[in-house]
Parts: sequence; C-alpha cells; structure tokens
Amino acid sequence: MSTAIKIEALSKKYLISHQQGERYITFRSAITDGVKSVGRRILHPAGGTARANQKEEFWALKDVSFEVTPGDRLGIIGKNGAGKSTLLKIISRITEPTSGRVSMKGRVSSLLEVGTGFHPELTGRENIFLNGAILGMRKVEILKKFDEIVAFAEMEKFLDTPVKRYSSGMYVRLAFAVAAHLEPEILIIDEVLAVGDAQFQKKCMGKMESVGREGRTILFVSHNMAAVKSLCKWGIVLSRGEVSFRGAVEDAVEQYIGRDSLNKNEIHWDDIANAPENEYIRLKSVSIKALHGSVIDIASGAEITIDFYNKVAGKYIGIALHLFTLDGVCLFTTGIFLSDKEKAEIGMFSTKCVVPPYLLNAGGYKFNLLFIENRSDLLYRVEDVLSFEVEHTATLSGGGYMGRAVGVIRPKLDWTYEFSAR
Repeated sequence: MSTAIKIEALSKKYLISHQQGERYITFRSAITDGVKSVGRRILHPAGGTARANQKEEFWALKDVSFEVTPGDRLGIIGKNGAGKSTLLKIISRITEPTSGRVSMKGRVSSLLEVGTGFHPELTGRENIFLNGAILGMRKVEILKKFDEIVAFAEMEKFLDTPVKRYSSGMYVRLAFAVAAHLEPEILIIDEVLAVGDAQFQKKCMGKMESVGREGRTILFVSHNMAAVKSLCKWGIVLSRGEVSFRGAVEDAVEQYIGRDSLNKNEIHWDDIANAPENEYIRLKSVSIKALHGSVIDIASGAEITIDFYNKVAGKYIGIALHLFTLDGVCLFTTGIFLSDKEKAEIGMFSTKCVVPPYLLNAGGYKFNLLFIENRSDLLYRVEDVLSFEVEHTATLSGGGYMGRAVGVIRPKLDWTYEFSAR
C-alpha cells in the first residue's frame, strides 16, 4: 500500500537559555546588568558571561514514527507541550528536524499558527496568488478557484488591504479558505481554527469533511475531541514528544481523556522558568475549589482563581475562560476585562470566577484560558489548564434521584403546579 506521509525516527531538539538572577526586568535593572556584563568581560575575558546564562536541552520530539496512507484523516492530540505543533511544522517544511526524516507524496497546504503562510505587506488578493504559486499552481488554475476562496472567507471588502492590518479572525478566514480550496493532496490544520467564530468553525469543519471525501489526506490537530472524532478515522496521542498511542480515533480520544487526567484541581508554577508564558503574560497559579464543602458537586458550585503576571504595560487586558466537557464540547465562555478605562500596569493580577450551584451536571470538565487585548486581539492562549470532576452527591430539587441526569448541564429551575379536584 502506498503512503502519503512517512515519518521515520523523527526528533527535534531545542536549546533553552535560562537567565539567572532577576526575572522581571526594569529599565534601570537592564542598564545595571549591562554595566555588570561589561565589567565581567574586562575582569574575566575568557568566560565572564558563562555563568550568566545556562542552556538546557529540550527534546520537543523524540523518535516519532508513523505512516499515513492517501485519503486518511489523522487526528493528532495531546496536551500543551506534547510536540504537536513542532511535528506539523517539520512536516510542513517550516522547521528542520534534529534527526529522522519525513517523506511525502503530493502538494501540501498548511494552516498553522496565525502569522505564518502570508506575507504581511501584501494584500489578501496578492497572498492568494502567492500561496497558489508556492503550491506549484499556474495562474489560470488559481483564477478558477479565486471567487470560491473569496466567497468562503466572506472578506470581499478587505481583499485589497495588506494582511498586516487584519485581525486574527480575518487572517484565519482567508488563510483557511486558501489552504482548503487550492486542491492540495495533503491538508494540515492546527488548532488555529479556534480563533474564528463558532459559525465559521462549523463551516470549516464541513469543508474539511468534503475534502476528506474527495480522497485527500488530512492531518488535524485540535483540543476539541468531538471535532477530532467527527472528522478523523485514525488518531495518535503525543505525550512529551513521544507517540504514546496510535490507533482508531475513538480509542485515541479515550486514551487522551482517561480518568487519570481528572481532579487536577490546582497547579502552581513556583519555578518561573517552567511557567506557561509568552512575551505578554506569565501564569503563576490556577485553581478550582468547591464554594461550599470540600467536594465539587452539583449543589456546591465552584470558585476558579487565576493568578498571572502582566509583563507589558499599556494594554487593555481581558481574560476569558472556555469550559469544555472532556470530549471537547464547549459549554460556555465567560470573562472579565481588567480595566476599560485604564491600561493595565506591569505586575501580578489575581482574578476569580464563581460557577454557581446547580449549573454543571455530574461528569468531567476542563477549561482553556485566553488573554485578550482591546476586546478582540489574542495575547496568549493556554489549553487544558485544569481538569476537574463534578460529583452527583446532591439530589434534584423536589425528588430523591441521585444519579447522573441526562444532559450537558443540570440547572435548578423553579417549578410550580396547581391541582383541581373533579
């Protein structure tokens, strides 16, 4: 049997620098550190800065091997840091592996993180033709698909605007339309689709199912297990850079969301070198606890606490929470803007969110965190921050039933009745 993608003993190593000393750098401390660095070089020209930075080897992928046959739809799942995005970047020829090899047959179209694939100075129209040319298509072939791409993206008004002025949602709309419509033999899609609105995500899923039925190969990375099961036939689970499971997609999802992952109700990053962060935000701790009693159950409600460090002043920051069932069904989104009138200062923030009693049904849940600027632009996203389980120790109002009720939520609603004798 022929193969569309063959991955052989793929590994990728990064060198991570750990700067010793003060982590939260001010302008004054930066000048002081610079003077100290010059002094060290004068006094110890051979190795004055050797102790200032330490480098650590980090293996994002370790000896990953698998094959994908033409027309297969493969879901790649795993926690943050498992190596999913690194794997897709290597397959897409964006990043070179440290060792191992990738063999592919056919044209590849990739939609990875927002910001890759398009030239920021070119307009949307120009980028459509550029991407087609990169795929090896002639201009006449691109023109045949041009109107279909524009109609799918619903961005006619912004077609002649440089893409550097697009919001993340606008970028994803056009990028997906280009990736899916230029007839690649292999389509690679990362979690970037989560940026779009719900209606557009549904539209994208429909298009990917259509592409799959046409016999093209799809690699799909998502934290939405319902979407993975709907689209894909096969799945692999990555854990710390290694393939921990490979098989039917239902079995892969079951392996990923196993009960062992539940009840991680609190996490602290006392070592800031290991804390989730980017250039704007660093997480300090996240926790969830029962509002009443020691066990989170239907009647107790819960309080979620999120502590984080804002690293850049001058931004209107908001924080959002997306609550999911373990198989990826989003129940709701909630959030808060830290200041509508004043820009956030550099420093530590602590936010709390109360989930009221009699809202969640018994079962397992997880949530994502999103940090947002100016009500629309994504600053930082952290997937599957915590998982927890709601017990069914409480009874339904007006009855003695103790089991798990049917449905995703279990609200306590007000009921009345009247009786009239004959």
